[in-house]
Amino acid sequence: MKRLTILGSTGSIGKSTLSVVRNNPKKFSVIALVAGKNIEVMAQQCLEFHPQYAAMADEQSAKALRQLLQEQGSQTEVLFGKDAICDLAALEDVDQVMSAIVGVAGLLPTLAAIRKGKQVLLANKESLITSGRLFMDAVVQYKAQLLPIDSEHNAIFQSLPEGVQHNLGKATLKDHGISSIILTGSGGPFRKTSLEKLPNVTPDEACAHPIWSMGRKISVDSATMMNKGLEYIEARYLFNASADEMEVLLHPQSVIHSMVRYQDGSIIAQLGTQDMCTPIAYAMAYPNRIPSGAKPLDFTELSMLTFESLDYQRYPCLKLAIEACHQGQAATTALNAVNEETVDVFLQGGIRFTDIATINRSVVEKINVSEPQSIEEVLEIDNIARVLAKEVISTFAK
Repeated sequence: MKRLTILGSTGSIGKSTLSVVRNNPKKFSVIALVAGKNIEVMAQQCLEFHPQYAAMADEQSAKALRQLLQEQGSQTEVLFGKDAICDLAALEDVDQVMSAIVGVAGLLPTLAAIRKGKQVLLANKESLITSGRLFMDAVVQYKAQLLPIDSEHNAIFQSLPEGVQHNLGKATLKDHGISSIILTGSGGPFRKTSLEKLPNVTPDEACAHPIWSMGRKISVDSATMMNKGLEYIEARYLFNASADEMEVLLHPQSVIHSMVRYQDGSIIAQLGTQDMCTPIAYAMAYPNRIPSGAKPLDFTELSMLTFESLDYQRYPCLKLAIEACHQGQAATTALNAVNEETVDVFLQGGIRFTDIATINRSVVEKINVSEPQSIEEVLEIDNIARVLAKEVISTFAK
């Protein structure tokens, strides 16, 4: 039985992870759950899965959770704060750590797990986007194992030979007969919307993804295709891919989750329904397979699979992310920070949808710092970018 800590248990990935546990109760034991401030959902999870520990972001949330659990006779020990969360990520009696805290807040807990040599199921994009090479070097140094959770990177991982799977971030793709990695993306809810209408789309419209059910932040990132840009950056580091070994392709049906192109002309793709339980179950059971609870793909229900080239005029955030990746980790860290700030303000109705890309580019181009040599320097760049982002956003506010 694998023992599991879930960082971000009340989010969509955390809930899907617990769904896989629910479907495989003899294979997994939940040792610790970590969340932000969603007390009610965390309480329900604790009462169902009986973890030894639960941690919340702040003391007030922890106190409220502790009271709720005590009233129900729960024995779960409730902690709070950044240090406690990192401690739970590094518990000695835990085998797997699901890293699903959204944003740069997930970086330090994920590194804590890596430094203890854990099997890390990586759903937190920001760990690689901000720390790329530093992060992958730590995986090697501490003999941790990294398994990607994003549907695209998980699809690529499944389509790779074992020699690359067992040497992520280090293996040379060409040596394994690989020509390129093909990232697919749906294009989001505004793929066919006229460009003239984009400035006036609402947060709710941006969050209405035609295929996937996701949190609001990542839904907006999907609408701008910043998510695909961030996934591009992730893939470069995860699979040690050069710019020439990367392709990005629109695939509106989101049935093919990504592909690997081989030198002999073959293309290996991973297909499935749009359910995150599939990549999560794959990573949790790797190298074996277990029931995920996802609905099987029925080919008779598919009318067509279509593909389109990218339109950078429609998706300027994707173009900016690729450019930032070519510049280095300082640029990708700044990009991630400003994008978190702009999306947050957009969701609150403070700026227009098209302002997201404009502000993101403005901040990335203004940041002039050297490449980070440590995680502390990464976090400093993140802070500088957020301060500048707030200044620029204030000039755009509606």
